[in-house]
Amino acid sequence: MNIYARNGLFLSALLILALLATSCVAPVAPVPAQAPEPVAEEPVAQEANTIRIGGIGPLSAPGSVVGGIAMQFAMSLAVDDINEQGGVLGKPVELIFADTEGLPERGVAVAERLIHENNVVALAGEYHSAVGIPIADVAHENGIPVLFSETWSDAITETGYPEVFRIAPASSMNARASAEWFSAVGADDIVIIAENTDYGTGQADQDQKFAEELGLNIMEIFFVELGTEDFLPILSRIQAMDPSPDVIRVAVTGETSYNLAQQMAELGVAPTETTIGTTNQVAIQPEFWESVPNGNYFVYALVGLPPSLYNDTTRRVAEAYEAQFDTAPPSYALEAYDTIWILADAIERAGTTEPEALIQALEETDINLAQGRYYFEYTSQNPLPDDGSVPAFMWHQWPDPAILLLQYFEPNQDWQEAAVIWPEVYQTHDTLYITPGTTP
Repeated sequence: MNIYARNGLFLSALLILALLATSCVAPVAPVPAQAPEPVAEEPVAQEANTIRIGGIGPLSAPGSVVGGIAMQFAMSLAVDDINEQGGVLGKPVELIFADTEGLPERGVAVAERLIHENNVVALAGEYHSAVGIPIADVAHENGIPVLFSETWSDAITETGYPEVFRIAPASSMNARASAEWFSAVGADDIVIIAENTDYGTGQADQDQKFAEELGLNIMEIFFVELGTEDFLPILSRIQAMDPSPDVIRVAVTGETSYNLAQQMAELGVAPTETTIGTTNQVAIQPEFWESVPNGNYFVYALVGLPPSLYNDTTRRVAEAYEAQFDTAPPSYALEAYDTIWILADAIERAGTTEPEALIQALEETDINLAQGRYYFEYTSQNPLPDDGSVPAFMWHQWPDPAILLLQYFEPNQDWQEAAVIWPEVYQTHDTLYITPGTTP
């Protein structure tokens, strides 16, 4: 056998062995074909049928419920009026109002829901500064404009956020008006009772600042929780003061202020012949007399024009409000009504709901509404001076809110019949103060 024959036999044997070996290997599972990536369906742009504005305010305790209800009604009224005139950009305006409960964390939650789930183009309203401050952060983070109607803390507009606007007075504006009145009536020694919120602490700070400027003495500051029902420990300490204070300055909001005012009156702390008693602006509500039957001679602030200076828009709101609540509209209702109109006007002029265009249009606001002529002096086109000559809270701040001081001089008196005692240009009874037990 030649070498080739031997090699052929050898190769044949190898082939047979290879085939046998291969037949013993487990079959390899087939590799499945890779599933195709699902193709995302192109979203179909859905043009909104309405222009949604997010209303925010307290409708539950511990927030100022009477304030929130008034604001919600006024905003809804504004929406009705706007839609009767054809809406905005040819579409009806829709108000989605959310209850902040007067709680900061709740305010943040509802603001985020309004922006991300309800797709509102702007936020409007709020009563409590402690809620407004974190909502300003939410608006800024999302680039959505917010127009505050009743938050007084300087910190609201001191942020300098481009999205944040305010038509309520800043605490500094209110503090200056009160301090000037204290000085005018010859009050030297002042006790402050303030809620321990951003509003209360900020108001107390500003009260101290302007008191120092005018040479007034802040005897003591008491901070209280919003929702406090028993003020006896604090009022007992005030009763023990010698000399007694000339004024008890109250920076407590909502229904809590009713409890405080009634207990002040019941204990004979204030108002008395020697001590002026002040209370929160919700004294304008009929609920004040229900909760504070001894509330005669209390002094309180009113933001906005007196009825004698009402314009056609103010009268329109007043008529609707009185039909619903059997009382004249408080300032925060008028402010809430105006916020919706200011936003609607800005959207119409911007020609879009795109946030940057809407913010620019808000900066260019110039419109007469229930509380007067609205405009914003310090904007991106006219920034605050670098030299500090203008307070930081004037950023996107309406500069002309009227701040009046009123005083009841009869039990169960309608606020429209109360005496306007400050400023002098608006006085209705030719007096700076009505001593308890007397009539102007």
